Amino acid sequence: MNEHNMEYNSSRETLIIPEYGRHIQNLVDHAKTIENPELRQEFAHRIIGLMMQMHPQNRSIDDYREKMWKHLFRIANYELVVEVPEGIHPSPEDARKRPEKVPYPKIETKYKHYGNNVQKLINKALKMDDGPVRNGFIAVIGSYMKLAYRTWNKEHYVSDEVIKADLINLSGGELKLSDEISLDNLGSSRSRRKRPTGNERGGRDRNDRNDRNDRHKPRVRVPPSRRRRN
Repeated sequence: MNEHNMEYNSSRETLIIPEYGRHIQNLVDHAKTIENPELRQEFAHRIIGLMMQMHPQNRSIDDYREKMWKHLFRIANYELVVEVPEGIHPSPEDARKRPEKVPYPKIETKYKHYGNNVQKLINKALKMDDGPVRNGFIAVIGSYMKLAYRTWNKEHYVSDEVIKADLINLSGGELKLSDEISLDNLGSSRSRRKRPTGNERGGRDRNDRNDRNDRHKPRVRVPPSRRRRN
C-alpha cells in the first residue's frame, strides 16, 4: 500500500493576515532570506504589487499604499530590512491599534415602535409658539406616528384615537389633536389636477384622430364647370 505524505493547513504555520493567503506569506519569508539588499528591495516591491492586485477595489482609499507596506512588515514580523516610501513608518504598534469604540446612543422611549425621530419632532414642536404653524406641525407628527404604527403592526388596526392618546403621553400632555382631525386625510385638501373621465378622454381621442385623418386625406380637384356659381 502506497503511503502519501499529506500536508494539512492545520499543521502549517498560522497565517498572520489570512486575506493575502499563504503564497504571499511564503514570499515574504523568502524575502527575509535574500542577502543582496538591492534584490531584496526589488522583491519587496514585487510583493507589494501582488498584494495590490489581490484587492484592487481598495485602491480608492487614500492611505492604500501605506496600508500595503504596513501589512507587509506585519507579515514579516517586522524582520524585513528594506527601505519604505517616504512618510510611511511601519511599527509593531500598528498591529495593536484598535478603532475607537463608537458609543451607542441610550434613548429611553415609551413606545419604541414609533422610533426616535418621532420624539425629536415632538421636542421640536414643544419649542414652537402657539399658532397655525405649530398646529399643522402637530398634525404632521400624528400622521407620521400612524404611518409608523402601521409599518410595524400590519396585522393590527389602529384608530386615530390611539395615535392621539400616544401623542399626549409622549409629549407629557402638551400636544393634543382635536377630535375632528382625521390623520388619514391630511393631504386631501391639497389642490390636485383634475383628470379627464373616460368619456372625455374617448371624445378627445376621437377628435384628434379625425383631425389627423382630415389632414392626410387626398384633395379632390373639382372642374370649373361643376363649381357652384353665386
